[in-house]
Amino acid sequence: MFSRTQVAGCALIAQLDVGAISGAYPACYIEKIVSAVPSPQAGIEFQRLVDLMAKLRAPDGCPWDREQTFDSIKRHTLEETYEVMEAIEDRDWPALCEELGDLLLQPVFYSQMASEEGLFAVEDALRSINEKLIRRHPHVFGDVVAETADAVLTNWDAIKKQEKGDRQGGLLDGIAKTLPAVLEAKEISSRAAKAGFDWENVAQVVEKLHEELDELERAANAEEREGEIGDLFFVLVNLARFYKVDPEQALRRTNVKFRKRFAYMETRLAAEGRVVAGTPVAELETYWREAKRNT
Repeated sequence: MFSRTQVAGCALIAQLDVGAISGAYPACYIEKIVSAVPSPQAGIEFQRLVDLMAKLRAPDGCPWDREQTFDSIKRHTLEETYEVMEAIEDRDWPALCEELGDLLLQPVFYSQMASEEGLFAVEDALRSINEKLIRRHPHVFGDVVAETADAVLTNWDAIKKQEKGDRQGGLLDGIAKTLPAVLEAKEISSRAAKAGFDWENVAQVVEKLHEELDELERAANAEEREGEIGDLFFVLVNLARFYKVDPEQALRRTNVKFRKRFAYMETRLAAEGRVVAGTPVAELETYWREAKRNT
C-alpha cells in the first residue's frame, strides 16, 4: 500500500484522502492512482504557487492582488482559458506550458480569497475533484465494466444524477447560462437527446435545417430574422452533434482559415502598393482563390 506522502507527490491528487478512499476501494485500485503520477516535484511546485498567492494577498503583499475580488478575476479566467485554446490550436507547446501555468493560477487565486473569507481552502477544492474522479470512474477504480467512451459517459451521468439526488432539478438546470452560446446549445441539445428528445437520423436534421432557412426567408422584420437565425444556429449545432463534430472547434478552425487567407490576400495587395478597401470584388475573388490554393 502506498503512503499518503507518496500519493501527495502529484499536484492533481495532492489532497487525496487515502483513508477514506481505502474504505471504499481495494488497495489495488489505489495503487493504480499512484502508479501513473508525475514527479513529486509537481506537488512541490503546486504548494509553492499556493504559498506565493498567499504572500501576494497578505497585508505586505501586492496592492493589485489584494484589491481583487471573485468578480474582478472572472474575466482573467476566461482570457486565460482562450489563450490556452489558442496555444493548442497553434501547436505551440512552449506557449501552452506557459498558458497552463497562467490558468492554474486562477483556481489558486479563487481558493486563496475563499480561504480568507472562511469559505473553503485550496485543499478542499482538490479533495473534491479527486474524490469525484474516483467516484465517477468505477470502471477504473472499481469493478464496473465500461469498454467504450459512450458507456463511460452513460455511467458518469447516472452517478452524477444519483449524487445530486433531490438537488437535481430539471434536466437542463445544471447547464450554466453563462456558457458561450454555441457550447450552451451543444450541452442543451445533448442532454435533450439523451432523454429521447431527438431526431432519428441526420437526414431529419438536414430537413429541419432547410425548414429553418425557409422560415428565415419569410421573416417579416428584424426581430423575426434574429429568432430564425438563432434557430438556424441551434439546428447546425445539432447537425454537428450527429456528425460527432465539436461545433465550437469547427467554427474556430474556420476562423483561423479565414484569417490566414485574408492575410495572404492583404500581403499580395500590399506588394502592389494596394489595400483591400477599394479593390474590385472580382479581383479580390481572384486573390482569395489563390489564397485557398496556397494556405
